Amino acid sequence: MAVSRADRRRDRTERARREFGPDAEAALDVLELTEFAWHDCFGEVTPPDGVIDDVFTVGKGSMTEFVRAARLAVEDYRDLRVAADPFRG
Repeated sequence: MAVSRADRRRDRTERARREFGPDAEAALDVLELTEFAWHDCFGEVTPPDGVIDDVFTVGKGSMTEFVRAARLAVEDYRDLRVAADPFRG
């Protein structure tokens, strides 16, 4: 079953609000741009949920780090996973 971009954005809103407060919409915009880039690079509509989780994890509530993590997700999602692992208990 296909999930629309609006549905994915809605599903990610709670976490974005929790981690970015008033900047949640900007974080969701970054994820939408990441989806466009992901599609161009990998031909898939959106990154896997684990990659999105890694972006949030590496972002650590900092918009600067979040944007850098989103870029790394598209550049080399394996490096993003390595960067996220130390933040997981």
